[in-house]
Amino acid sequence: MLSAVIQSAEELRGLAERIHAAPWVGVDTEADSLHAYPEKLCLVQISIPGEEVLVDPLADLHLEPLWEAFDRHELIFHAADYDLHLLFTGHHFQPTSIFDTMWAARLLGEPKFGLNDVLQKLLGVALEKGAQKADWGKRPLTSRMIEYALNDVRYLRPLQEKLTERLRELGRLEWHQQICQRLIADAATPAKPDPDGVWRIKGHDALDDTGLAVLRELWHWRERDALRTGRPPFFILKHETLSEMAAQASAAGVRAVRLPPYLTSKRRAGVLDAIKAGLDVPADQRPQPVRVRMRRMTRAELDYAEVLRERRDARAKELEIDPTIVAARATLFALARKDQDELARLLPWQREILRLDGDGAGKSAKAAERE
Repeated sequence: MLSAVIQSAEELRGLAERIHAAPWVGVDTEADSLHAYPEKLCLVQISIPGEEVLVDPLADLHLEPLWEAFDRHELIFHAADYDLHLLFTGHHFQPTSIFDTMWAARLLGEPKFGLNDVLQKLLGVALEKGAQKADWGKRPLTSRMIEYALNDVRYLRPLQEKLTERLRELGRLEWHQQICQRLIADAATPAKPDPDGVWRIKGHDALDDTGLAVLRELWHWRERDALRTGRPPFFILKHETLSEMAAQASAAGVRAVRLPPYLTSKRRAGVLDAIKAGLDVPADQRPQPVRVRMRRMTRAELDYAEVLRERRDARAKELEIDPTIVAARATLFALARKDQDELARLLPWQREILRLDGDGAGKSAKAAERE
């Protein structure tokens, strides 16, 4: 009998051979982002004809046979963006092709597109979600965790078949393929962190330069402590708490800061040291508030943005889809300002709905209406 959890090189080689021969492959992943820092890939769930199985990346396995087997297939995911991020950042694996059932559901106008919602509506299947917040880094896995994980891939193939049929009927299969290729590309090009922006968390915009200096020191202390203890930063201190302490320190000094009572003595000392370091930053070295300077849009640009919105909403209503998946409000304004980066981000099907190829992004409203 095949094991539900692959933990040996021999088992993995056998699985890779079966994946190579399989006509389709469903995939999901689990990480420990709620329990560890930095997060890591803890489980890979796989479904192929007649089999659902779990691969344990924490079992000291060389996973290259698995990635090579995956590379020959269109992988079926639900809400693939986080899974693709985990696979690329942790293991440098980038699939050549995917089918995202969540995005398929959205393109079909489904108002609820979580996996359980879509399965219930299209296949009449209800999943038990009790292990959703489990610590996937712990071993051994409980039987409940194993069943939960297997369920996440158990129905992906019949769901894909149902969704593909509807996408083809409505002429939206190509739209879906464009979205899936964008997801793959985005996962392989993660945004570079801005060292002056990464610590500007919720509440920073209400602080003066002294408060910002304290907040910066507190954020870096929390980051070091998270790495030291392996605990997610928000488990140590919430964003709002850091900003509140920075405001208190700026207003009345370190003695005025109300420290959370649950902090250990080591963390209390670290917080106080960070606050003092922030208060000691010379005035000419303190970070400054970020003021977003955006030129005011002209009347013609505002009018054109409204034309685009009307086009988007009218066509989305005809298609019975959420208009924001065509273009968000901010995107419409950017297009009206002739933002070439935003224009380049649009997929061909989105450009078609907005009729940008007919009038060009940023053309005046009157010119667009005449055409």
